[in-house]
Amino acid sequence: MELPVNRFKRKLLAGQSQIGLWCGLPGSYAVEIVAPSGFDWLLFDTEHSPSDVLTVLPQLQAVAPYDVAPVVRPAFNDPVLIKRFLDIGVQTLLIPYVQNEQEAKAAVAAARYAPRGIRGVSALTRATRFGRVPNYAQTAEQEICLLLQIETGEALDQLEAIAGVDGVDGIFIGPADLAASLGYPGQPGHPAVVSAIENAIERLKAVGKPSGILTADEKFAARCIAQGTLFTAVGVDVALLARGSEALASRFSR
Repeated sequence: MELPVNRFKRKLLAGQSQIGLWCGLPGSYAVEIVAPSGFDWLLFDTEHSPSDVLTVLPQLQAVAPYDVAPVVRPAFNDPVLIKRFLDIGVQTLLIPYVQNEQEAKAAVAAARYAPRGIRGVSALTRATRFGRVPNYAQTAEQEICLLLQIETGEALDQLEAIAGVDGVDGIFIGPADLAASLGYPGQPGHPAVVSAIENAIERLKAVGKPSGILTADEKFAARCIAQGTLFTAVGVDVALLARGSEALASRFSR
C-alpha cells in the first residue's frame, strides 16, 4: 500500500493558488456538506473550537472521498498534539502562534522522526494504514506539510528567520491576533494592520516562502491572492451559518 500523496503540498510547491474554507463546527456532518463545494482545502480548527483529535478523525474520514485537502490546526505548538494528529493521518498542519526561529524549529522537530526530529514512532497508526505502508518512517516526511502561523508584531520582526527554518513549507498570517498585537483589537481591516499584512506577503515572496491568510473580506482576499498568497481561506463555516440564518430570518421578520 502506497503512502498517500499530499496534493496540497504538491500544489504549494508548484506555486498554485489554493482557496480554502475554515471549519470550526465539530463533527463530520458539516464538513461532508462543504467538502464537495469546490474549495481546494478545508481547515479543521482545534484552537478556537471544541474540536480535538477524536473529532478530527471522523472529519478526515468524511472528506476522504472528495477532491479537497484537509488541513488541521492544533490548539498549540505542542509536540504531543502534533504527534497525535500525524498518527491519525493528518498530512498538513497549521501550527498557531509561532513567535521565533526556535519555536519554528521545535514545530519541525515534532513533525519528524529521529534522528531529524522527536516524533514518536508507532507502526500501527492510521497514518501507516495500520502497518500496511512499507517504510512509512523513512518516507512520511516527504508528504508532511508544515505551515506556521504568524500573528504578532514580535513574530513579524522575526519573519525571515522563521520562514528560513528547514522543514517550514509555508507561513500563514493571522489577521485577527495580529491586529490585537499591533494595538487594534477587533480591527483586522485597520490600515496599519493591512499594511503590515501586505508587507509580510512581500517579504515572504522575497525569500521564496509561500504565504497564506484567512479573511472574509472578499475584496481583501482578492488583493492578497493578486499579491501572491498561495493558500487563502475566504470564509468560515460558523459565519456562513450564523450570518446566513440571520439574513434569512430578517427577510421574514415583522
